[in-house]
Amino acid sequence: MHTAVIFIHIFVSIFLILVVLLQSGKGASMGAVFGGSSNQTLFGSSGPASMLSKLTAFCAIIFMMTSLYLAYTSVPRINSTILDNVNTNQSVPPSNTPVGK
Repeated sequence: MHTAVIFIHIFVSIFLILVVLLQSGKGASMGAVFGGSSNQTLFGSSGPASMLSKLTAFCAIIFMMTSLYLAYTSVPRINSTILDNVNTNQSVPPSNTPVGK
């Protein structure tokens, strides 16, 4: 299971990098990245904004979930507490002085 999550994590991180690099900045057209001169006709008339932003959000969510899972499972769990080392059978030796004085 751990190996499968690591594989998914690596695949999603590489895919997330590619999706972020495909996104255009403000005012830039996506077709210009691939050598075209038409304005945002690579992904249809609506442009790549909705598809790539949804894909980025999905990849980011999967990346965060796998990161949290891998961080949680990498920490060794300790089953003992501080109170396990306390000796509760110690008795206080009686003193020779009276309590009232």
